[in-house]
Formats: sequence, structure tokens, C-alpha cells
Amino acid sequence: MKTIAIINQKGGVGKSTTASAIGDGFKQSGAKVLFVDLDPQGNLSYLMRTDSAEGQATALDVLSGQATAQEAIQHAGQGDIIAASPALAGADVMLTAVGKEYRLREALEALAGQYDYCILDTPPALGVLTVNALTACNGCIIPAQADFLSLQGVGQLHGTIQTVRRYCNPALRVYGIVLTRYSARAVISREVAAMMEETASTMQSQLYRTRIRECTAVKEAQAMRQSIFDYAPRSNASRDYSALVEEIRTTMEE
Repeated sequence: MKTIAIINQKGGVGKSTTASAIGDGFKQSGAKVLFVDLDPQGNLSYLMRTDSAEGQATALDVLSGQATAQEAIQHAGQGDIIAASPALAGADVMLTAVGKEYRLREALEALAGQYDYCILDTPPALGVLTVNALTACNGCIIPAQADFLSLQGVGQLHGTIQTVRRYCNPALRVYGIVLTRYSARAVISREVAAMMEETASTMQSQLYRTRIRECTAVKEAQAMRQSIFDYAPRSNASRDYSALVEEIRTTMEE
């Protein structure tokens, strides 16, 4: 099972949307995919129509040792997922024992033969949840908007990735950076893309050639809690994410 973390400490960059679309793209090719929502906001869990009934184990239960990963899997309307809960917001206070960075990796090891891919959606913060995701994954993908604040945020994230490599996951790769809500006609988008290329090179990674264009169909699909591929298969977003998934699949094996 190849585990991929979708990560950015900055909110509003399309992180959960990208996590959902990448996983759905893999599923369309016949792969078995598990999603894990580590974001207390639970956007991915909402999109996938999870059950929030009392007694249902969540990602926090897995991290705290109250449930196994197998017990926490929901076979939801849009696929298999270990859902988030609002209580994840207190994870930095709750998870204090030695080895807390390895909780997720150890939990997911038991599922290795069941899935081809595991997609981790992370919170917009550099705390214990994000470190767990980076420790558990084979590599990460960074969604970023084509603006200067996103460029700065990716640079800061580089430091966290280097620290995790040093102490927790020496084999951690940065598969690539993907630009979201992109407008080719905007001068600033092109300027930031050029600088993001340099940042990706510094991280020994790449800026994906595929850009995810701004598209109203994304928000409409979210409102309907549907995959972009099912809701609007001919939309720019569907085409862009399909191209991105193919690019990820091709370059990930290099």
C-alpha cells in the first residue's frame, strides 16, 4: 500500500478537494483506496458521506489507541474512509506519550494488504497530526494557490519535512507541488508558478505540469457531496484532476 499525504499548513488551497479527487482518480483505474481524514474540520469526511453516529470510531480513536484502523474504517457513500472528528483539534494536548509521531504509521501497517493507496488529508497546521501523516506516508503532495502567501507557506513547510526526514521518516519523498485555482491569464499566477518551480527544485521535487483551473463545478460537486468525476465529468476541473492523477501515477514510480 502506497500512502500519500496531501499537506499544506495554509488553509483554503483546495487540500481536501485535491485529496478527494486524487483518491477518486485512482479508484477510477480500478485501485483500492482508503482515505484518512486527519483534519478536525472534517471536510473530506463530509464529502464522502460518513456516518457520525455515536460509537463510530474515528481517526482520533486510532491515534489514541482506542480503536484499530480496521475498526475505524467506514464504507461510506463515496468510498472507504477513517473519518475525522472535531476532537482532533485537541490532538496536540492529548497525544503526549513517547512515540506519538508513529501512531498512525503503526496503525496503518495492519491494512497494507487491503488497499493499493491510502490518501491522508491533513489539517492546515504543523502539529502532531501533520507529523503523524508525514511519518506514515511514502510521500506527500502539496496543493498551493498561485499567490505569494502560498509560496511562502510552502517554503516554511520544507523545514518541517526536513525535520521529519531527520528524526522519523528518512525515506519521505515530496512527490510534487500542484497549483490550484489557477488562472493562466493572470500575470501573478505565471510569476508564482516560475518561483514555485525553484522552490520545488530546492525540495528535490517538482511542480506538476498540470494546473487545476478555477471551476465552479468543484463547489457544486461539494454541495451535492459527489465526486467531481461523477458530477461534472466534462468540466475543466474533472479534466485537470484526471491529468494530474495520471501525472502523479507516472512520476511517483520514477
